[in-house]
Amino acid sequence: MDEQEFDEFYAASFRRVTTQVYALIGDAEEAADCVQEAFARAWSHRRKLDRAEYPEAWVRTTAHRLAISRWRRRRRDRGAPDRAVGGALATREVDETHVALVAALRQLPPAQREALVLHHIADLPVHRVAVEVGAPEGTVKARLSRGRTALAALLTDDPSGGIAGGINHA
Repeated sequence: MDEQEFDEFYAASFRRVTTQVYALIGDAEEAADCVQEAFARAWSHRRKLDRAEYPEAWVRTTAHRLAISRWRRRRRDRGAPDRAVGGALATREVDETHVALVAALRQLPPAQREALVLHHIADLPVHRVAVEVGAPEGTVKARLSRGRTALAALLTDDPSGGIAGGINHA
């Protein structure tokens, strides 16, 4: 991949990957920083990226792993957080629904959140999600089903916290 091809790949993918990583981790600034770092690593490993079947998946996975590493390091240190890992929202405006969705996604188990984001936000088919997360397709389908059910319960207007119609999964 030459410089022009990489620039085109970056321009076509940066915003989409940043949105996907944001949905995974719930912090827009952290997502942008991690995606930027992932692209920097992709540039230095572009021969590997040339051989990758899905280069965007390589960048997304790298960015997600960077975010997890930073989070673990921050928790371990328990000191003042790195300014690059601050908790502020993105500079763009977000509506109430967007904030509610991100908050609900943060409450899901990581495996369900990852499956939902990759399938519904990254628009990957189930078999590609399975490859990316290293799980059988049946497991991914179960995570998607459970994740959608949990999201429905978290995002309902029903004050009892159950899914519309009064069903409550305790």
